[in-house]
Amino acid sequence: MIRVLLADDQHLIREAMAALLAFEGDIEVVGQAARGDRVLAEVMRCRPDIVLLDIEMPGENGLTVAEELMRAGLRTRVIILTTFGRPGYLERAMRAGAAGFLVKDARAEELADAIRRVHAGERVVDRSLAAAGRRVGTSPLTARECDVLRAAAEGGTIADIAAELFLSEGTVRNYLSSAMGKIHARTRAEAVRIAERNGWL
Repeated sequence: MIRVLLADDQHLIREAMAALLAFEGDIEVVGQAARGDRVLAEVMRCRPDIVLLDIEMPGENGLTVAEELMRAGLRTRVIILTTFGRPGYLERAMRAGAAGFLVKDARAEELADAIRRVHAGERVVDRSLAAAGRRVGTSPLTARECDVLRAAAEGGTIADIAAELFLSEGTVRNYLSSAMGKIHARTRAEAVRIAERNGWL
């Protein structure tokens, strides 16, 4: 049996996936987590072969959790299963050690097939998302530029962003200007929109 842990903050989604996977004779759902910061403890408790991870969860997002599982040296393999099919998320998931990336509109048989293939040692990525990733390319933004854009997304002033990130106002302006130039944005708000749309933040 392939032991699976489901990590998603939406109860209905978790229950629906558990019900669908129950029809598969070789897959067993052995645990569930509704928060990202509970996943590692659940993995240690039930020792799944595969963790199906949502990205947007309270506590910690799925990309951070995937990195934690990789650092912990566990044999559990990760499949990101998300509503947000953004190329940047795919890039970040692969860097975090995920072995699969699917969007939630995948059919039940595709999900079961992905679980089996990842369990067998393969890497599985949604084809349309992989193609979009090749078109968009990797993120041109540095980690600090991403930090500044995330803070800018909250609508604060330059002074607010500087205080939040412990930077000078001039440094914040430089990071914003650099990020806008790299992604050809005319305004700070447009830079945030482009970066979020591509999953770079």
